[in-house]
Amino acid sequence: MLDEALKNEIQAAYRRVLEGLELTPRYGQRLMIAEIARTLAGIEADDSGRRLSNEHVCVLEAGTGTGKTLAYLLSALPVAQARGKRLVISTATVALQEQVLHQDLPALKQHSGLQFDYALAKGRGRYLCVAKLDQALDGTEENPTYSLFEQALESRDGDDFHGLVQELAEAYGTGRWEGDRDSWPVAIEDTSWRKLTTDHRQCTNRRCGHFSACAFFRARRHLDQADVIVANHDLVLADLSLGGGVVLPPPKDCIYIFDEGHHLPDKALEHFYHRFGVNATLRWLRTLKKSLTELNTALAVQPTLARLLAGFPESIAALEPRLGEAYALGHSLAELPDGAGDDTRHHRFAMGRAPQALRELAAALVTPFAELSRNLETMADILRESLDPEKATGLEREQAEPWLPLVALLHGRALEAHALWQAMAADDSEGEPPQARWLTFDQQGGESELTFSASPVSAAETLARYLWGSCYGAVVTSATLTALGRFERLQERAGLANRYRYQRLPSPFDYSRAVLSVPREAVDPSNRDAHERAIGEFIAELGEREAVLMLFSSRAQLRAVEKALPEALSKRVLAQDRLPKRELIDRHRKRVDAGEGSIIFGLASFAEGIDLPGQYLTHVVITRLPFAVPDDPVGATLAEWIESRGGNPFMRISVPDASIKLVQACGRLIRKEADEGRITLLDRRVLTRRYGQALLDSLPPFRREIDGQPSA
Repeated sequence: MLDEALKNEIQAAYRRVLEGLELTPRYGQRLMIAEIARTLAGIEADDSGRRLSNEHVCVLEAGTGTGKTLAYLLSALPVAQARGKRLVISTATVALQEQVLHQDLPALKQHSGLQFDYALAKGRGRYLCVAKLDQALDGTEENPTYSLFEQALESRDGDDFHGLVQELAEAYGTGRWEGDRDSWPVAIEDTSWRKLTTDHRQCTNRRCGHFSACAFFRARRHLDQADVIVANHDLVLADLSLGGGVVLPPPKDCIYIFDEGHHLPDKALEHFYHRFGVNATLRWLRTLKKSLTELNTALAVQPTLARLLAGFPESIAALEPRLGEAYALGHSLAELPDGAGDDTRHHRFAMGRAPQALRELAAALVTPFAELSRNLETMADILRESLDPEKATGLEREQAEPWLPLVALLHGRALEAHALWQAMAADDSEGEPPQARWLTFDQQGGESELTFSASPVSAAETLARYLWGSCYGAVVTSATLTALGRFERLQERAGLANRYRYQRLPSPFDYSRAVLSVPREAVDPSNRDAHERAIGEFIAELGEREAVLMLFSSRAQLRAVEKALPEALSKRVLAQDRLPKRELIDRHRKRVDAGEGSIIFGLASFAEGIDLPGQYLTHVVITRLPFAVPDDPVGATLAEWIESRGGNPFMRISVPDASIKLVQACGRLIRKEADEGRITLLDRRVLTRRYGQALLDSLPPFRREIDGQPSA
């Protein structure tokens, strides 16, 4: 329960923030604060702080203008502190992360009266590795890992790289730079940065001679003291995939806030996707074979390492012909000639079922890659222990240290290979969605690659077990969590249980200030030529000084319409991809400020990522309903499975997802309470198809205008 002291603390902090920031209290914001506080404070726990109750998650749809960020910070932080938990704020975009970090948290700390510290969490790969910087400064060969694997793929930066190293070292040594790639004033090329950072497998942690000066662990120490940790969905999911508590605190000690929570299911899928490039694997296996002489010379003085190294030639010899079989089998299954053309092609297996020949080959590859993974892991463990002066492994630090990055890198590649072949050979659970399995052929510049891939079609089970099941508490929020006015689609995709708390919060906006129009020019987009002509005719009728965002569902149609416009009109158009996004927005604003008309042509990303309040956007034009064709291997496999069970994938997936995208697109118009304008939908299917009314009903209560006539 929310005890009186905690309730009073939250209410007092809210009053102080409203006063300090001169804000008007909002009904939806107060509801959100109350709902989060009730959910989190109502979690039952034992004396050790371990959660006992299972109603510890609330899912809140809160539209633009609700004041979500202050609401969840004000309600969740006092509860987290009272329960001895850490608050992890996770966003999907850098823009929101920076807003929380640089605007909302400082404002809360200044005005709320709450005492707390906060920090930004980033993965290890965003930080400088001081050991690698030291090696680069010495001008020595960084380590055998680099010489064996990286130099074959990259050209050295020469003087440019050496100059960069000198600059980074001077800035880090004097404290002007904290070793974070993102805070360096200019972009650092990936090829250069890879030589100066590390990952969790290669890092030697406390055994490293530079541990006390390590940029990552300095940031981690700050993180350990913070009450509020700002992260992103990718980092939270990566941490969970490593077992939790690697970069972030353990989930059982965390209350998570997932802002922009509608992105979480897709982000999660990316973390459980396995791939295996045949030729890339053959290359690193052959490189390993060539390096065995050096490895034996350096490491075979240690008996266990000598035994493991002695087994590698046989392991590699057994794998190479089987990978040759995999390459030939892949071409045969896809019925492609040896030369697949200078392009990329996918071959998806129906219902995710790999053919029997491939499953047998996959099963035969699982064991050798498992054995290779175990042996490399044992080697890496011995090399790490050899860096500890208190451990007697029979190997000196100077012998072990140069080879650990190589062995750790190979261990990671062997693990991924094992995971892919295991997924390719596995039986899918009866009654559950199958894994998607497919082949990708790349033929570029005379070089070919065959990649085997496997992915779950839903992250629901994984999120239910490793996130919702293991955390102390969580809040999922976004402006668009419902589809067709219901939470079922999100529940299905994110593994959210029915017993959790769900609520749609009222918006502070008066949506009657905007008109939703389906004009006479709207046609069925199935007639492409007629649809493009209708779009062009509609643009010609736009007011000369209108500030317009026109959203297209395909780049091809955007280009076709742009090309067909007369010169006088095309001068007013700012097309996505023709300009960087920031410059495009700046030009649009300047035109509006100058009293000129401006029309932005954008694709799907602009339906969610554009913020142009007031006079900067008075008309949103949606050229067609945002249906996504599930033609990617994951979406196509899920659609196929639904259909096999008597379902309708279009109504179950495409329509709900289109509903979310349509709400997001319409949401570009009303960004502030005084905003007004028009939304035009140039797709007549919203009036003629049976799903059209459901899509219209899911939109905010705009005034309606059909074929130029007001509609109830």
